[in-house]
Amino acid sequence: MTANIKLTVFFEEPFWVGVFKRWDSDAVYLSRVVFGAEPKDYEIYDFVLKNFDNLKFNKPLNVNDADKNIDKKINPKRLQRKIKKETKDNGIGTKAQIAMKQQYEDFKLKIKKVSREKKEEEKEKRFKLRQQKKLMKHRGH
Repeated sequence: MTANIKLTVFFEEPFWVGVFKRWDSDAVYLSRVVFGAEPKDYEIYDFVLKNFDNLKFNKPLNVNDADKNIDKKINPKRLQRKIKKETKDNGIGTKAQIAMKQQYEDFKLKIKKVSREKKEEEKEKRFKLRQQKKLMKHRGH
């Protein structure tokens, strides 16, 4: 009996999440891990090596007939095409880029607003100082 494992990493606002799917001939088990920042390949590999034994998989789900044919060998080229298609369909990088761009735009607007308020305060302060100096000049001795 062999067990197959698949890890899917995707962006789920605001963190990167990994879902481990482990299946054998009669059951499927799932485990969810929150990575936080976008993990690099070597970080994922290191995580799998060090923490896979500590993962808590859910109760087994029954396997339907469609998933049972996974046990047979898959041509490596076909497997590569399948992997490329899955990563393309999920749009992992695109969602992250959109989220980061939105975050950057929000931050930019916030900074712009703060700097504008700061300029207004400075302008008001200079105006009051000038007014005060004018009054002091006209006060007399």
